[in-house]
Amino acid sequence: MSPALPDGDPAPEDGALPASAAVGAEDRRFGVYLHVPFCTVRCGYCDFNTYTSAELGGGASQVAYARTAVDEIRLAAQVLHDAGLPSRTVSTVFVGGGTPTVLPVADLGTMLGAVRDGWGLAEGAEVTTEANPDSVDARSLLALAEAGYTRVSFGMQSAVPHVLATLDRTHDPRRIPEVVRWARDAGLRVSLDLIYGTPGESVDDWRRSLDAALATGVDHVSAYALVVEPGTRMGSQVRRGELPMPDEDDQATKYELADSAFEAAGLHWYEVSNWARGPQDASRHNLAYWRGDDWWGVGPGAHSHVGGVRWWNVKHPRAYADRLAAGRSPAAGREVLDEDTRAMERVLLRVRLAEGLAVDELSTTARRRVAELVADGLVDPVAALGGAGARRLVLTLRGRLLADAVVRTLVA
Repeated sequence: MSPALPDGDPAPEDGALPASAAVGAEDRRFGVYLHVPFCTVRCGYCDFNTYTSAELGGGASQVAYARTAVDEIRLAAQVLHDAGLPSRTVSTVFVGGGTPTVLPVADLGTMLGAVRDGWGLAEGAEVTTEANPDSVDARSLLALAEAGYTRVSFGMQSAVPHVLATLDRTHDPRRIPEVVRWARDAGLRVSLDLIYGTPGESVDDWRRSLDAALATGVDHVSAYALVVEPGTRMGSQVRRGELPMPDEDDQATKYELADSAFEAAGLHWYEVSNWARGPQDASRHNLAYWRGDDWWGVGPGAHSHVGGVRWWNVKHPRAYADRLAAGRSPAAGREVLDEDTRAMERVLLRVRLAEGLAVDELSTTARRRVAELVADGLVDPVAALGGAGARRLVLTLRGRLLADAVVRTLVA
């Protein structure tokens, strides 16, 4: 079961935004997230807002979904126009899920076409879709590229069969090199997603996964520590004692191994959980989140942020489809962030980036704590204590392992 939606104020029926959302918009990039809430099988660790096709019907079905999403895209374009936001082309599009590639490529192209019609795509726009390795083939990847997609992120997770089985992943790990090659042949940039710390995964298992990912020559890797969420199948297994809770020390060791392996292969960290061969290989869409740009999230349960206004859609695909069919916004609630909250979130997000956070952007109290963070080995001393106006807070390897503690120190 997916987590509950946040608390917030009621969202207006027409989705209208306050005038404050337009302030400074010309200095912010604009991206679109498209949520596809379908999977063939629900993985035991997953708490995302996803459904199997057997659970849904009517306007919420996979067959009808692209048309429903297009309705929200058209609504979004009208809402932003009516709020007085300047005309901005879309810099990045990210299609996530779920498993977006359970939809026909034609449907993924239809949704991208609606984004193009509503706002236009910036020159060189990054257009990414997530995919499971067993949900694509050479022909479908070529069709994605022809439809305008530029990048694909494969959910590899592990190269070890027993680890994949614990995660309830169904793909054959031997297929990874093949799908990477097909995607590259189609002209797509490729990223691989890995998970470390799965119950029963040894350090040697993790090394095997790292070696397998790097053997593909991929230019971007994301590696995330497994989090056992309440309400998931894995959460129930841990609660019943059938699986052990992931060990934090084990996960720290595996993070250090990953960072060392990626660096040796020429992939450098640019965010705590992400490594790329060069700036051109980084996920520009995710960077937009961490830098506080604007984005509209399309789909059930999707979140959006424009100019300090954050809102979220109803979760269930049927309720989502019904609202749009009735000409209403699918937004379930929203909040208008005050300046203190926006400042706190800038610290929370930007401190995770290798480019760091300008010390001058910190509060007076937080600036006094920088020396403490340096002394604890959590931030780079050269960057933090450099010349006036050039001081930046950049995490060390130890700081990346304790990023949440760094944030707590800065915003306390």
